[in-house]
Amino acid sequence: MVQHHQHEVVIVGAGGAGLMAALYASRSADTAVLSKLYPTRSHTGAAQGGIGAALGNLEEDHADWHTFDTVKGSDYLGDQDAIEYMCTQAVPVVYELEHMGLPFSRNPDGTIAQRRFGGHTNNETKKPVMRSCYAADRTGHMILQTLYQQCIKNKVNFYDEFHVLDLLMRDGVVNGVVAVELATGDLHVFHAKSVVFATGGHGRVWEVTSNAYAYTGDGVAIAMRRGLPAQDLEFFQFHPTGIFKMGILITEGVRGEGGILVNDQGERFMERYAPTVKDLASRDVVSRSIFLEVKEGRGINGGRYVHLDMRPETVNKYAELDGRTGPDGKPLIVTGEQLLSKVPDIVDFARTYLGVDPIKELMPIQPTAHYAMGGIPTNFHTQVLADAKGAVVPGFFAAGEVACVSVHGANRLGTNSLLDLVVFGKEAGIKAAEYAKGADYKPLDEDPTAFTREQLDRLLAGKGGEKIVTIAEEMKMKMMDDVGVFRTAEGMHSAAEKMRELRSRYLNVSVDDHGRRFNTDLLNAWELGCLLDVALVTAVSAEARPESRGAHAREDFPQRDDANWLKHSLAWLDGDQVKLDYKPVTITKHQPMERVY
Repeated sequence: MVQHHQHEVVIVGAGGAGLMAALYASRSADTAVLSKLYPTRSHTGAAQGGIGAALGNLEEDHADWHTFDTVKGSDYLGDQDAIEYMCTQAVPVVYELEHMGLPFSRNPDGTIAQRRFGGHTNNETKKPVMRSCYAADRTGHMILQTLYQQCIKNKVNFYDEFHVLDLLMRDGVVNGVVAVELATGDLHVFHAKSVVFATGGHGRVWEVTSNAYAYTGDGVAIAMRRGLPAQDLEFFQFHPTGIFKMGILITEGVRGEGGILVNDQGERFMERYAPTVKDLASRDVVSRSIFLEVKEGRGINGGRYVHLDMRPETVNKYAELDGRTGPDGKPLIVTGEQLLSKVPDIVDFARTYLGVDPIKELMPIQPTAHYAMGGIPTNFHTQVLADAKGAVVPGFFAAGEVACVSVHGANRLGTNSLLDLVVFGKEAGIKAAEYAKGADYKPLDEDPTAFTREQLDRLLAGKGGEKIVTIAEEMKMKMMDDVGVFRTAEGMHSAAEKMRELRSRYLNVSVDDHGRRFNTDLLNAWELGCLLDVALVTAVSAEARPESRGAHAREDFPQRDDANWLKHSLAWLDGDQVKLDYKPVTITKHQPMERVY
């Protein structure tokens, strides 16, 4: 049974970007949000440490400084016009969230509290600056709840637990989506004037990840299956501090509050790799430093992890050595109770999953696959681009982690993800509504669900002996080993061939559940297909870039090559083949230079 709906703007995904887009689109257009999860279960809720904005509440700060740090952090692959826009909009959008009711942590004078975060500096002294606005260590959760309440107030139409499986296009113009309703198994066609993808990332490609189980690259894969490119997929960030073996995130806010990384010898090893900002270097630098410590035998007890130390005596000792002071200019002295009040969830995670009390003991951590810098290519008005020349796909917009604007370039700074969500989610909502008001509903194809049914029927009819879980495990292990923090041509080529093999075996998977209602077995199989598509393009794009830049670190090409590779990749998937093209990085005023921390 197929049901039909019609809305001017359809938004796919109900995380921070999707809800921000919905809030703004709904002010002038009939707006619907489709989400395969209940909105407040979206992955934005897992974001802990804060949202970056140069408010200057505790010390001098400027949007220009934030812009330069973001450009530098991106290893100069970020488009500077988009970065300037995001960092300039950061201050008003944070105050806008505050006025919506978001319960930020406060300073004694009532202003929004801020803390230090990796890669954010005073551009004159080069020391870390307090730029991260936070709500304890559950900032993303508070953003999600606040925006959802505002959307309910604004009477946005929500279709919860509707899993989008296809993007509809007619004569190159986007005109809707197809979704399956989890509760019934029915297909639903959503006819729209404009569509916004805000479906998140694809960290489940890797074995150890901080990403939610639902983060399976749906948006990028759907777009590629409709002949659209993916941009910069070779750049995927590994966050330095995930809980050992589990990958659950330990926010950078712990180091922002003074925590340090130590090796098996009890040495604060980041002094060796980033002598100025030390533990608050950008994430790619810290992740590689941890791997180098482990590689050289200084992992804890010879293992593949190091310790994160946030015990008050350690924080106070190194605060004095680093010359860190409080807002009053006096030496910074913290207590266990103060740290607990600032990162309560992290303390709870450590106690629950590790059996460790981080106020008294060391936390074992290792880098974890965390964030996609690449995705569906867009301009900074969130319009999706079809080629290297910047041709716009009419009616199609994307925002958040699924999109590549590109404000993060080769490496994202902490706190810029939540900022990206709200700045470009807002822009997507405004632009999608504007487009809808000036457009007509484009006719749908005679059978708009044909491609969706073809995908699902093939999985349901599968009689082969391949199991979803087996293919998924092989994919994750191979990508972790060969397309992880450090890479080589041989390893990436091997990974690409392995992904081709797994995609061939995927054609012979069988699902155990053939029912209609809540068939998560079927949808898990469909999601695996998305992950395999994204993994193949990632491996091929990475192998084709013979340099090290940001999160893409090659042992066989350890240097950055601006002369030949200061450019974005675009990849089209055609069967088992990946076609690559490139386009220039937008540079306004910050010329590439060596990154020094």
